[in-house]
Amino acid sequence: MDKILIRGGRRLEGEVAISGAKNAALPELCAALLTPEPVTLANVPRLQDVATTCRLLRNMGASADWVEGAPGTVRLDSSRLTSPEAPYELVKTMRASVLVLGPLLARFGEATVSLPGGCAIGSRPVDQHIKGLQAMGADIRVEHGYIIAKAPGRPGSGRGGLRGARITTDMVTVTGTENFIMAAVLAEGETVLENAAQEPEVPDLCELLIAMGARIEGHGTSKIRIRGVDRLHGATHRVVPDRIEAGTFLAATVATGGDVLLRGARSEHLDAVIDKLREAGAQITAGAEADVPWIRVRARGRPKAVSVRTSEYPAFPTDMQAQIMAVNCIAEGASKVTETIFENRFMHVNELLRLGARIDIDGHTALVQGVERLSGATVMATDLRASASLVIAGLVADGETLVDRIYHLDRGYERMEDKLRGLGADIERVSGRGVVA
Repeated sequence: MDKILIRGGRRLEGEVAISGAKNAALPELCAALLTPEPVTLANVPRLQDVATTCRLLRNMGASADWVEGAPGTVRLDSSRLTSPEAPYELVKTMRASVLVLGPLLARFGEATVSLPGGCAIGSRPVDQHIKGLQAMGADIRVEHGYIIAKAPGRPGSGRGGLRGARITTDMVTVTGTENFIMAAVLAEGETVLENAAQEPEVPDLCELLIAMGARIEGHGTSKIRIRGVDRLHGATHRVVPDRIEAGTFLAATVATGGDVLLRGARSEHLDAVIDKLREAGAQITAGAEADVPWIRVRARGRPKAVSVRTSEYPAFPTDMQAQIMAVNCIAEGASKVTETIFENRFMHVNELLRLGARIDIDGHTALVQGVERLSGATVMATDLRASASLVIAGLVADGETLVDRIYHLDRGYERMEDKLRGLGADIERVSGRGVVA
């Protein structure tokens, strides 16, 4: 099993390219199920979750192939789908697999989808997905760990028989919003989503669907209106940059007192994170060059401690909570980090303590007292963003830090160790037999 070995103490300096967003690429790969015509996605990150989704689509009979000579480009074709089923063996490590449910119901009128797995950061129930799709006419039951869904079909119509509805979820759910949108684009009549997620990955999915012929209004707000169409056609779309990868590199730069230009990062998607890092003492500027956005972060010395409270977009993202905590571990002063989205997202705390951090947990709040220095040790990643926080901590710790179970990291960060090494970090991937080439 691969690990990350870090020898801390180096400032990050230089330029890094931000990859496409995992949380946009996954639903957009699934959106290809909505049409028999080819869909081409550019700026797709090479991640474990992307590979799993492509395998899932191929298992259904679709094609999902990387385009030779066009890095980051995937061509999808679901004209010959043979099985509207997502088996447990393929989705057990990835909660986003539930995103095939809406498209399969919309186009084929049936779906069998295993209850998904993924990071053990807390309960992310699919009951909101089920209630919303039931409101659109689907008959859904859960048996033997599978969601079995059917909708009244119209053979030969290319539409699954769903009907428009007004859907108001009990909570803001990103994947739920995405499932409802993909189900509604081929439903009969109009669907109105209230309390819809506003994360940038949602309107990015909508832009792909609009390019495919969907009729969607209000995406990017809490109320989205979708008018169903008879069929969708193929399209080409570029995946939005990954705001969480960008935020992670911003946090790592601030922690190390570095100076880094993030090429391809969109500052308007990171307002809450940038505000907090500026409060910590960093200088952050943003702009664009030849239509490519960039963010530059400059920091000197220890950051100042900042308190954060996670919430739905556009507030501070839960996916940046662990990374900002790592910054606070070596900051001047004390801070409070309050988690409101997931009940079990402080598992990285015990690993940060192994590096010499001073953190106390009080319910959903972590009380962090900054220390001048961390000390390298062997630590274990417990989920995707926790693994990123341990890498950040390792970058500033004295001596060597070995991060185990980095398969979590590979689910959401493309070549993270290579990118950090390009910024001057002393970091490498190792296996039980030594350094991985």
